[in-house]
Amino acid sequence: MREIIKSLPVFSLFLLTLTFTLTEAATFAVTNKCPYTVWAAAVPTGGGRRLISGETWTINVAAGTKGARIWARTNCNFDGSGRGHCQTGDCGGLLQCKAYGTPPNTLAEFALNQYMNRDFIDISLVDGFNVPMDFSPTSNGCTRGIRCTADIIGQCPNQLKAPGGCNNPCTVFKTDNYCCNSGSCGPTEYSRFFKNRCSDAYSYPKDDATSLFTCPGGTNYKVVFCP
Repeated sequence: MREIIKSLPVFSLFLLTLTFTLTEAATFAVTNKCPYTVWAAAVPTGGGRRLISGETWTINVAAGTKGARIWARTNCNFDGSGRGHCQTGDCGGLLQCKAYGTPPNTLAEFALNQYMNRDFIDISLVDGFNVPMDFSPTSNGCTRGIRCTADIIGQCPNQLKAPGGCNNPCTVFKTDNYCCNSGSCGPTEYSRFFKNRCSDAYSYPKDDATSLFTCPGGTNYKVVFCP
């Protein structure tokens, strides 16, 4: 998603201000349907919250927000001051995340009210996988949801296995053909492992054509862990 958003035309300050004035904040309902507790995280808005099985956390996200992520952290322990550690998705040892999480973690990514006042949404496995996820619109006539519910941890290649999850090859090997640092790369045997199991999700950084979806600005969404 980062490359797509960077390439979008730049509008005048007046038009941007007008668009955001007319567009209300989007509501994200984050629900844990896993049979275990997760610690949901949302950056740059929301921070973090413990969710027992069946619990929902509602987040209001300002119009124009971009570079945003929602994910689940697993096997966490925090003290009374909100400091601790999570096995997957840890964000600097804080309950209230201020930065992105540590791989492996399944990501719901979004940028709101961008080009032509469209929202851009995706599920990304570029940081690996830790929890099955559904990321879907719930309003505005937008119906195309995204799901990744395969048994990726159970089938994870040995080279990518991690405690509590399955790493993306960039995390493990840190080479250009997996990380796309030079700006040009293609699918690999490891990215195909993810793509074959979650066809709508990003499997490597340049996987835009089949993994990036849009809705009208002002749409509300749900993110469900273990749908």
